[in-house]
Amino acid sequence: MIVSLSEIGKICEALRNRGNKIVFTNGCFDIIHCGHIDYLSKAKSLGNALIVGLNSDRSVRNLKGEQRPILPEGDRAIILDALKPVDYVVIFDEDTPYRLIQIVQPDFLVKGGDYQAEEVVGYDIVTKHGGKVVILPYLEGKSTSLIINKIIGLYCNK
Repeated sequence: MIVSLSEIGKICEALRNRGNKIVFTNGCFDIIHCGHIDYLSKAKSLGNALIVGLNSDRSVRNLKGEQRPILPEGDRAIILDALKPVDYVVIFDEDTPYRLIQIVQPDFLVKGGDYQAEEVVGYDIVTKHGGKVVILPYLEGKSTSLIINKIIGLYCNK
């Protein structure tokens, strides 16, 4: 379900009251690929409800440059919402999801890559109430940038 920042706090409170463990992750999710699916499935397996913070178009441009995102935030939200592991999608406009993590107060904060848990935005929020930060490895050779570069190589460099 695609929900607003103003709705997600109440949803999380209701989930917690029913004894659910809340998992949170975030990202741009521009051109969904099997690496995303693997990551989201593993994240969901940590708890009962997976909330995905989705960077807005403005936020993606700030992080990745003016050429991105490829797909607009509305499309990216609809695609994420259709994925089996995802329970809620919340679009956020800041460069980091810090404020959203404060609202969600997840039991598990999940990030992909080679971060140290202490480096992850929101680590302080999650660990303060006994939550855990989990780092999931990326699937080798699976990334949006690789897909974009392949398309450019096949169709733009002739």
